[in-house]
Amino acid sequence: MTDQDSTVSPVSLTAEDRPDQPPVSPELVELYRGFEKALLVPLWTRIGDLMPEHPRSKAQPHLWEWKTLLDLAGRSGDLVPVGRGGERRAIALANPSLGGRPYATPTLWAAIQYLMPGENAPEHRHTQNAFRFVVEGEGVWTVVERDPVPMRRGDFLPQAGMNWHAHHNSADEPMAWIDGLDIPFQYDVEAQFFDFGRDELSEEEHATPDRSRSERLWGHPGLVPVSQFGRREGTPLLCYRWVDTDAALTDQLELEREGHPGTVGPGHALVRYINPTTAQDVLPTIRAQFHRIVSGAETTPRRETGSSVYQVFDGSGRVTVGDFSWSVRRGDLFVVPSWQPVSIRSEASLSDSDSGALDLFQFSDAPLFNKLNLFRTHIEENA
Repeated sequence: MTDQDSTVSPVSLTAEDRPDQPPVSPELVELYRGFEKALLVPLWTRIGDLMPEHPRSKAQPHLWEWKTLLDLAGRSGDLVPVGRGGERRAIALANPSLGGRPYATPTLWAAIQYLMPGENAPEHRHTQNAFRFVVEGEGVWTVVERDPVPMRRGDFLPQAGMNWHAHHNSADEPMAWIDGLDIPFQYDVEAQFFDFGRDELSEEEHATPDRSRSERLWGHPGLVPVSQFGRREGTPLLCYRWVDTDAALTDQLELEREGHPGTVGPGHALVRYINPTTAQDVLPTIRAQFHRIVSGAETTPRRETGSSVYQVFDGSGRVTVGDFSWSVRRGDLFVVPSWQPVSIRSEASLSDSDSGALDLFQFSDAPLFNKLNLFRTHIEENA
């Protein structure tokens, strides 16, 4: 057994002659050596780090271009098999300020996943809440609790933790999509579990239905199956179809043009995916939303506690996050760290967007902050 008194202390304290610190003296230096040995840290030496005036995220704003991600994922498809071990051909975004960890933000994981024709990603489950969002392509079915769910462009496919899931590509072409999970949060609070499932899917699970069983029960707006009453922490609807998202955004902007309320700002339509059993966020730790910004419109700078990842679904524009600014186009992903102001200007047209507007998918950790009464927002009205 190691003698505790002989170990080198990880605590290091320096007596400094600066405002709001005690006068430097030999006695103070000796006191600090005693703190170090006893593994104690006095608040007066750290209060500025521990209790800043506002959030100071470890992450930084960053942009990943879709064309680069897609190229590297395609090359991985030729070289890296899918199977036990890696489980998924998923390539995570690594925020440049987080020490090389595969984290988009301190709480959120985002990755491009790539599945070759005829491939199966084996079954597993985990406590991490997850989703898939499809910016282009089709032909893959995700199988959640043995329910095959088709994945197509614009579809949002949430999946609460501890549900068995696998994927299979029934098309003749590869398919890519983005995965979002709360891996960093669960890892840092030491709460994660993971189980391997079956190596092979059944013939029934390799089916390619146009609609999953979950959609047939839950995919009817404003209607809940009485046989399934009961609160669920994660949504039982496994796919939110693009046709419904697109129609909701279109209707908001049409109402605005007619002089009626419906948008969150001039030329800015916004919808949130919700759990039909609670009318709350779609997953316990992840909020998912979709924005449509008409050409020429610009959102007012906005700050929020917690972090977000955005993906451009369609169109082009200019995004400013804190001191960073980028031109974006279809597929590009960018990060908004906690309390960094974000504003977005649409430069879309019918030449680069089916809607003629800038369409963006967003996911964030807002439910975590809401549950802890830590969610704050500030809109810079005079910006």
